Amino acid sequence: MKRNATAQWQGSVKEGKGSITTQSTTLNNTQYSFNSRFEEGVGTNPEELVAAAHAGCFTMQLSAFLTEGGFTVENIQTKCEINLVTGSIIGSRLTVEAKIPGISNEDFQALVSKAEENCPISKLFNTEITSTATLV
Repeated sequence: MKRNATAQWQGSVKEGKGSITTQSTTLNNTQYSFNSRFEEGVGTNPEELVAAAHAGCFTMQLSAFLTEGGFTVENIQTKCEINLVTGSIIGSRLTVEAKIPGISNEDFQALVSKAEENCPISKLFNTEITSTATLV
């Protein structure tokens, strides 16, 4: 399986602007800029997209491990916070809330750790990845 996205940019880094389009066109000429990346401008940015990818990948991997373990997934919600410092992503923090009937907290935490280590996006990172998970 191969997936792709394209980015285009016009102008200088601070005054320029660009757009990102994904293969599925879920993002279709979606605007990004210096302001949307480093300030509070309208549009997306690479770190936000990495956070979305990590949250989505991890959540699906956790669901797979829970299902393999014989548990029913009612709901998993994952927030990913990417930490960018001086031009490097130095961390990815996953905050997970899940409703999984019949699972012990110990088993849940073990599967969260397993998903954290094994989702393809986690494997892509060369950074510390941490998570906090709560059963509801």
